[in-house]
Amino acid sequence: MSSPVFVTGGSGFVGSAVVDELLARGHPVHALTNHRPIDKSRVTNFPGGLFDTAAVKAAMAGCAAVVHLVGIIRESGDQTFDRIHVEGTRQMLEQAKALNIPRFVYQSALGAKANGASRYSTTKFAAENLVRQSGLDWAIVRPSVIFGPNGEFVKMIADFAKGKALPYVFMPYFGVGVIGNTPKKLQPVDVRDVARAIVDAVDRPELAGQTINLVGSQVADWRQVYQVIGETVTPHPRPAVGLPAWYGKLLTSVLPQAWLPFNKSQVVMASEDNVADVAETERQLGWKPRPFAAAFRESMSGSH
Repeated sequence: MSSPVFVTGGSGFVGSAVVDELLARGHPVHALTNHRPIDKSRVTNFPGGLFDTAAVKAAMAGCAAVVHLVGIIRESGDQTFDRIHVEGTRQMLEQAKALNIPRFVYQSALGAKANGASRYSTTKFAAENLVRQSGLDWAIVRPSVIFGPNGEFVKMIADFAKGKALPYVFMPYFGVGVIGNTPKKLQPVDVRDVARAIVDAVDRPELAGQTINLVGSQVADWRQVYQVIGETVTPHPRPAVGLPAWYGKLLTSVLPQAWLPFNKSQVVMASEDNVADVAETERQLGWKPRPFAAAFRESMSGSH
């Protein structure tokens, strides 16, 4: 049997898919579980958070690789982008080195960069640099927007489409221009492909030292993405309507976060293209990620 793989964030949307893929390939999993345990055969739960050193050490002991998935899309209290993305990753790296675990796979995000317009992207990039400078046998996977039946992204748009969430009568997305009628482009990636790529990064030595921009094989704009999801989840979806990004930023600055289904970082990210060369993704991985529309419809057909 293969040596265990240590996983953070294993009970989340992406983490559940990664754990399933690891198990399917014969890897037992040691899961650091801060909220809910994972009830699956060959998964050992270790209750604790990123900064619970004793729990992390116990969970990592005997593991051959670390898969670090934990990240946040909005800040709350002491759960800041700097603390979770940067300091949390630093903690995982330090413990992996102390226990002589050679392989370290980090899930970042497409668009992470030093001069990014949001703290989300700059802190993800800072974490990437810690990984690159760690001296470990590392790989970084940078997904575009991740979709799947149980993901927050799809659930949010589905609620818009069904009129179950503000503004109830239309599906809002943020575009550029004075009236927000120009949506930016993205390449949504199937959560099954994200899991496959991350476990490939665990298993395949030739992926060491590589940063993989993981994108789906279909480029779409935000309006098209909303329309595909809306038409799939309900026979009478609300129309997709662009709002100017400047207006979204204004709302985040004057209204309590609890009143809004988005934050400033999400508005900023929706104001930039989130795309990459899928041919390069395919060259690195040796396989081509699924196209958004067909894969989303297929994934939803078995989710009801």
